[in-house]
Amino acid sequence: MSIAYITIGTNDMARSRRYYDAIMPHLGGRLEVEYGDQACCYVMRDERRIWIGKPQDGQPATAGNGIMPGFLCDSETAVDAAHAAALSHGGTDEGAPGPRPLYGPDFYGAYARDPEGNKRSFVRFGASQT
Repeated sequence: MSIAYITIGTNDMARSRRYYDAIMPHLGGRLEVEYGDQACCYVMRDERRIWIGKPQDGQPATAGNGIMPGFLCDSETAVDAAHAAALSHGGTDEGAPGPRPLYGPDFYGAYARDPEGNKRSFVRFGASQT
């Protein structure tokens, strides 16, 4: 099994676009399509997609406790840059960039919440690269 896409809910597309437009270049993503104030989609370097949008059921978007997409970065520098972009575009810190030996000897990561409160990680596996 592999994941084709993830969807992250928002109540404010303009605010979410500022946030995700800032971090996606550091993750190898680019805006693929947008649907006004309802949704947009970023395509990643591996052709998987990340949708940002208002819930289809018309109810408010809420952050899921225990749900956390992990965005793969190609270097530790990209992890650092994605985390910094997240914080400077309305996100909140959930863990500064650095090694996380608990998850393996070559795990380097950072954690942030987007303006809606959704948690995510920016990670690099493998030999250290900057």
